[in-house]
Amino acid sequence: MLNSKKIVVVLPAYNAALTLEKTYQEIPFDIVDDVVLVDDASKDETVAVGKRLGIRHIIRHDANKGYGGNQKSCYNKALELGADIVIMLHPDYQYTPKLIIAMSSIIANDVYPVVLGSRILGKGALKGGMPIYKYCFNRFLTLFQNLLMNEKLSEYHTGYRAFSATVLRDINYMADNDDFIFDNEMLSQIFMKGYEIGEVTCPTKYFDEASSINFKRSTIYGLGVLRVSVQYCLHKMGLIRSKIY
Repeated sequence: MLNSKKIVVVLPAYNAALTLEKTYQEIPFDIVDDVVLVDDASKDETVAVGKRLGIRHIIRHDANKGYGGNQKSCYNKALELGADIVIMLHPDYQYTPKLIIAMSSIIANDVYPVVLGSRILGKGALKGGMPIYKYCFNRFLTLFQNLLMNEKLSEYHTGYRAFSATVLRDINYMADNDDFIFDNEMLSQIFMKGYEIGEVTCPTKYFDEASSINFKRSTIYGLGVLRVSVQYCLHKMGLIRSKIY
């Protein structure tokens, strides 16, 4: 715990057998109370590795539900366990678990209710091997969203996120898409509710075992981001009503 806040780390996994142990071993268990591993019908030994590591809360989807569908199971279980702070950490070791203390502290001390690990603050993205086209997409999409949503994040597309349980209970994340655009819809819901989001600079690693979507999926995701931004703006203006808000 931190400031009497129960901290639960959730690991949305798909074929993470080769990197799960390394990720898990760096989790700061002096403050983390529970870990939830959700395996999205992996084709490798992710669940077996999780059991060997002694992870108590393991959920396995019999059919692949998608990245967003995986996160829904993660957050539902974390809230069921009575979490006050929920950290979403990819078990592919692309993001360092060593930032969990910093991100948790920001929430536990009531500075921000949501914290993102940003690859764009500093030089973490390109230094860590982010492909140039993804970096350019990231910068363009973030600028577009900041303009339409009247916010000022350095990036909306990081997979390293920390939430106050109060925020998770206050937004309808179950209405969000089950694919990668889930992340973006969720942030738009948080802003729609009036919450502020803090950021910490985060190094990242791109390597063969780290999960990453290809150019085609990135393009589909990018179009989804544009849709979410326009949808948010129109809803905010009262011109449409979106079910996710």
